[in-house]
Formats: sequence, structure tokens, C-alpha cells
Amino acid sequence: MAILTSPAVDRRGTEPDTPVQGRRRSLVVEWLAHPQASFFLVLVPAVLLMALGVMMVLSASSVYAFVRYDDAYYFVKRQAIFLVIGGVAAFVLAQRSPKQLKVIAWGLVVASLVLEMLTFSPLGFSNNGNTNWVRFGVSWFGVQPSELAKLAIVMWGADIFARKYKSLSDPRHLLIPFLPVSLLLIGLVVLQSDLGTGIIMGALVMAALWYVGASWKVIGSLVGGVAVVVGGLVVTTPYRMTRILGFFNQDIDPLGVNHQPIKAIFALASGGWWGLGLGASRQKWGGLVESHTDYMLAVIGEELGLVGTLMVLALFLILGYAGFRIAMRSDIRFCRYTAAGITSWFMIQALVNIAVVLRMMPVLGVPLPLLSYGGSALMANLMALGVLLACARQEPQSRAFLRRRARRGGQALVTTAAGRG
Repeated sequence: MAILTSPAVDRRGTEPDTPVQGRRRSLVVEWLAHPQASFFLVLVPAVLLMALGVMMVLSASSVYAFVRYDDAYYFVKRQAIFLVIGGVAAFVLAQRSPKQLKVIAWGLVVASLVLEMLTFSPLGFSNNGNTNWVRFGVSWFGVQPSELAKLAIVMWGADIFARKYKSLSDPRHLLIPFLPVSLLLIGLVVLQSDLGTGIIMGALVMAALWYVGASWKVIGSLVGGVAVVVGGLVVTTPYRMTRILGFFNQDIDPLGVNHQPIKAIFALASGGWWGLGLGASRQKWGGLVESHTDYMLAVIGEELGLVGTLMVLALFLILGYAGFRIAMRSDIRFCRYTAAGITSWFMIQALVNIAVVLRMMPVLGVPLPLLSYGGSALMANLMALGVLLACARQEPQSRAFLRRRARRGGQALVTTAAGRG
């Protein structure tokens, strides 16, 4: 039986694009085909997220900062300083070659191990019950080594896997030395009572193994072992068990363990479609104590509404697409694994933070990348972005484009000098 189709419908049964739609689609395709599209797909959403983060840190922390430090700009000034320092580090890293990045990766893993061990020395100090900070003589400057350790695991692991690519089918070469060193870094973080960060680092290890082709048997065995250890740590620690029980029953301790999650839901619900307006949050007036850190998204939802929240999610999705695009297009294994690892770090941590704010997961104390207040976290995020931009510059088409541009620039300089001569 013949199928009759209208002239206005193509063979796939869909109406053809109008000239305007065709031009728009061709422009998007043409733009994505540009040699440096990946570079700007990382740079633009990251800059927008950080700009929004500074603005929201000012709004969310102003009340708390004024009450505690008699300075409403206390937190935003520190965030701006860390943003500048991290921005310089990101710019420097974005100019590095893969060979130089590999050297930096080994330096990062050594520095992370040393700094994490120093948390158990007199230089270590506690914050919110976690002894995961190192302070070098001045009260206003502290380093959280676990944030640096995340980047170290990603970059150092990428170098190890790239070097041993041909022998990764052997579990011994696959897991050693990557797994023991990573477990040492994670174990030190867990001993600091920071289980949330330890879980994020463990997820990065699993993601790295999956990207290099580890079998489901290996990954399943590791996931099972990690689940047993995490379950044991939760059951044997009263405050962690209370968080789990509070997650399943919000009537438990509404002024304690459930206080922040309940207030976060109130903030999101009161924001509506368009929000209460920038600076008009009600929950930051003592309701959400961690409004400028772990619960930044709740304040965004309250002040900018569902539209603002969806914009944040869209920027993260664009950043995630760009990172995996770099990984897929790269012909250098180190860059491929590094780009996938950094992107997984941002996406996993953002997903966990959003799930906690939406009360879809127990409280883990994980900040929202690029947005939440925190000097060590922000600088580590910026360093990771710099490395991701360096990997974007190493895409085959991007390398060729940059070489042509450099050659034209050199020829123009020679021509100008000859003319002046």
C-alpha cells in the first residue's frame, strides 16, 4: 500500500525547516564547528557562573557577615581576592602544554599528600566539626587540601593511564599505583571527618576507571567495597546516622539536623517563578546559616526564582557538554582523560549539592562549584578550568588554527619591520 505524503512533508514525516530556521540552525552548526568553539563553550558559562556567584555571595552573606564581623562585605571581599588569585592561576595553566601539565600533576599529588598530613599537625584546625584545614600562621588564610586533592586525582590519574594505555586490560596495571594513592588521599580526608568530600573523591576515582575501560566486575567490586565502608562509617557515627534518619523523616529535630533542609525548601518555594528580587531573601536572616556556602542554590531560587535556578542549571549543562566534547575530540590521551575527569568533578559535585538542596539526598556538606563561597574550593575550581581550557586548545583543529594565527602574526610582524627598515 502506498503511503501518500503531502509536498510540504519530507520523507521522514516532518515539516521542512523554514528559511529562518534553516539559517539559525546553520549558524549554530557553523559556530560549533569553529576550531575554538570548545574553548569558549567552557570559558563563557564559567565566567557567568562565577560572576553570579560573587553577586549571590554578597547577597546571601551580608546579614551573617554584619552580625558576626560587623562588615557586610566581609565574605564577598575575600571571595573577590580568591577569584583574582585563582583567575591568575587559571590563565597560567591555560597556556601550558600537555607535557608541562603532566609535571604539574605530579607536583599536585605530592602537595596534596603533604598538606593533608599537615591537617593532623598543630597547623591543622577545625571548621564545622571537620579538621580539614591547614593554617600557616595567619588567622585569615587557611587551605583546604581536599579541594586540591580532587584536581590531583584527576590529572595524576590521567597521566598514569595515558602512560599505561596498552596494558590497562591487566587489572594490576589498571589499579596500581592509581588506586592505592587515591585511597590514601581519600582516607586522609575521611579521617578529617569530611565524609561528603571523600564520597566526591571516590566518585572521581570510579569515573576515571570507567573512562579508561575498566570492566564492570572491577568497578562493581570497588563500589561494593566503598558502600560497605561508607555504611559502616555512617552507622558508627551518631551525627551521620541522625542525618540519615532526618532525611527520611523531616519531623525529627526540626530545629537541628532538619533545620537547614526545611529552610532551603521554604526558600525555593517562596521564590516562585521570578523570585523575590536580588537581595530580598528572607531565609538569609538567620534561617539558612550556610546560605552563602552549601545552600547557595536555595538563595538563588528565593531571589531569582525558578527562572534564575534553571539558568544556573543550563550554564552547568553547557559547561558539562563542553568538557565532554573536549574529551571526545582530543587526540591526546592525557587531555582526553583529564577533560573527562574535570567535567565529571564539576557535574557530580553540582548534582550532589543540588540534590541536597532539593532534599533528594541527606546533607553531605558539599559546596556548589564556582558559585558557593570558599577560597580553597574556588581556587581549585579555577585551576581545573585553566587545565580544561588548555585541553581545549589541544584539540586537533584548535592546534592547527592557533598555529596558523601565530604564523600570520609572525609574518605580519616581519612585514612591518621590513617596511619600517
